[in-house]
Amino acid sequence: MKAVATQHGKIVIADMAVAETPPGHVLIRTEYSAISPGTEMGFVTRGSDTLTPLGYSAVGIVEDVGEGVSGVQRGQRLACYGVPYVRHAEWLNVPTNLTAVVPDHVDPKEAAFAGLGAIAVHALRVADLQFGESAIVAGLGTLGNLITQIASAAAIRTAGIDVTEERAAMLRSQGYPHMYHDAAELTSNLGDAAGAGGADAVLLCAGGPGESLINQGLEWIRDRGKVIIVGDLSMTYSRALMFAKEAQILISRAGGPGRYDKQYELENRDYPSGHVRWTEGRNIAEYIRLLGEGRISMKPLITDIYPLEHASEAYDNYRSPGKSIATLIRYEADES
Repeated sequence: MKAVATQHGKIVIADMAVAETPPGHVLIRTEYSAISPGTEMGFVTRGSDTLTPLGYSAVGIVEDVGEGVSGVQRGQRLACYGVPYVRHAEWLNVPTNLTAVVPDHVDPKEAAFAGLGAIAVHALRVADLQFGESAIVAGLGTLGNLITQIASAAAIRTAGIDVTEERAAMLRSQGYPHMYHDAAELTSNLGDAAGAGGADAVLLCAGGPGESLINQGLEWIRDRGKVIIVGDLSMTYSRALMFAKEAQILISRAGGPGRYDKQYELENRDYPSGHVRWTEGRNIAEYIRLLGEGRISMKPLITDIYPLEHASEAYDNYRSPGKSIATLIRYEADES
């Protein structure tokens, strides 16, 4: 099969073997896979000598079912998430714990972003916001946009900020009025956007040096509020600002409980919901449910769809900030 990989800072289309379907796994014929620019461009720019497959979020059709799998049938469409099982590749062997059934009325292009959807859902669970509380989302790319939509669907007062005016304007046009591209403007409107005492939580969906952004988040939150690190930020910040509000600074790790646990993923051993209510697999399913009920939409964010053989062009776009927001890779089995 063909798969997208990086080596020496370049994008290559590599030939890789398709393994037999292990117990607890399903073999998926990929229709679309979604690029996660923050994570993937990091691998590309590091320029490793090792051939490194890319991608972690996709959708496709079940073609084979491994021993011990129940509740999944050949011919079903599944959204899936998680390295090393999900890549930009024509065929995927994925543990069923990392999949969710996609209803027929849900656009597979939107379902392909299930990985980013699960990460967005888990970030809000880490923030632990209740009905009527408020959040500020800093960084309104694909992940920040999804967090904004999901938070609003959960009746959380939501504001956002991005250095790119177009991203803020996109959300304003979708009915989210408190979207800004200037920190001073958000600060001056903080009472209207998040409440008189400040936001209950600030979710940081940017990457790079974190000190300035984390400190700004500490200023925006209320007393004993939370700053959630979602993006790849360095962890330097003002102790004085944190101490003054007895603030919490928390990390949101990937798509939820189960990530990086070989027993949950490779061996496909689910956690009982009575002990772990929301796993990464259940978070994937919640993202698909929100799409199916029309509470969120990825369609306005999808700027580009490239066939597999032109994947390098998709990554070239992300070398110029602001050109692309959400990008899909399309596979030959799907001609729509």
